Amino acid sequence: MYPDRVVSGMRPTGSMHLGHYHGALKNWIKMQTELPCLFFVADWHALTTHYDDPTIIERSTWEMLVDWLAAGLDPSQSTLFIQSRVPEHAELHLLLSMATPLGWLERVPTYKDQIENLANKDLATYGFLGYPLLQAADVLIYRASQVPVGDDQVPHIEMMREIARRFNHLYGKEKGFEEKAQDAVKKLGSKRAKLYNELRTDYQQHGKDDALEQAKAMLDDAQSLSMIDRERLFGYLEGSRKLILVEPQARLTVASRLPGLDGRKMSKSYGNAIALREDKESVTKKVRTMPTDPARVRRTDPGDPARCPVWQLHEVYSDAATREWVVQGCKSAGIGCIECKQPVIDAIIKEQEPMHERAQQYLDDPSLVRAIVADGNDVARKLALETMRDVREAMGLAYS
Repeated sequence: MYPDRVVSGMRPTGSMHLGHYHGALKNWIKMQTELPCLFFVADWHALTTHYDDPTIIERSTWEMLVDWLAAGLDPSQSTLFIQSRVPEHAELHLLLSMATPLGWLERVPTYKDQIENLANKDLATYGFLGYPLLQAADVLIYRASQVPVGDDQVPHIEMMREIARRFNHLYGKEKGFEEKAQDAVKKLGSKRAKLYNELRTDYQQHGKDDALEQAKAMLDDAQSLSMIDRERLFGYLEGSRKLILVEPQARLTVASRLPGLDGRKMSKSYGNAIALREDKESVTKKVRTMPTDPARVRRTDPGDPARCPVWQLHEVYSDAATREWVVQGCKSAGIGCIECKQPVIDAIIKEQEPMHERAQQYLDDPSLVRAIVADGNDVARKLALETMRDVREAMGLAYS
């Protein structure tokens, strides 16, 4: 019924590093060529853990947006916006909170993990407990069909689906829905109407998922149907009522885990990161001073690439021939560690060159970024208002 749409966001943490690029941004850049995409700065989410020091959020927001554009997000293909500039996110979050069981929030795996990992912060707040619900509102308000996530975020998407399903069950009560749905079936024409009823029976009584997909495809092709009739038939087909919020699907993305300079996960908090727009001299210095296999005390000592953090970067940046050269040279002590590091340095600098070029226009004229975001805010808010109109009506809040 609703068009396929991708939604995702990031908390503003300041300038991005190469771990962000290989872990998420490369996937975003690919997706923007395939489907309509909305990508947002989750500045309200930043307050869930930094409510005591919000001063960094504004600067971090603009730095991150420049990095997104530098990495290759294209405002002519994607909608880029700031979460707090679309206040309907907060309204939907509030309304969803009225009917979301507390236990659903407490069972989210990342909730307990973050409580343990951020033990130095007071996170006994409603905002922190409720952040998965705000995350759900961020997605459901755009009726997104796909959300790009890694394995660790799948439980969040499952909860979004449960929240949408519960909302539709509670509030998708259109007066005379059954009669209106049956009238809509007749508009399909006798042949299609018969097929629709058969497929609906196969799905609801016999649990045949392929019948559901076949019926949905038929409805997508039924050009003569009005939007509201199509919506009724989708709801009638699935045994639900009126479909108000769409259940999003997790789009599992293969995130290339880029190691940091010490072999651990790349993170600014570990001090082992290379920024997305690091200058050449700094990249060279950081890679050259990376630790290597401790067995190679002298140049003539053979080593083992498997024990060397530099090898992990070769696996991301080097082609097969270069990797073979590294393995042979390291194990035979035929090459030194500085020689081994040079192809990685060259590859990182080459990867970053177009990023520096794309970023420069926004650094020279920051108003360009503001204009892109202002346009994105308008596009996002228009979509959000459409959803909230239906949500208010369903909840009996459309009176004036």
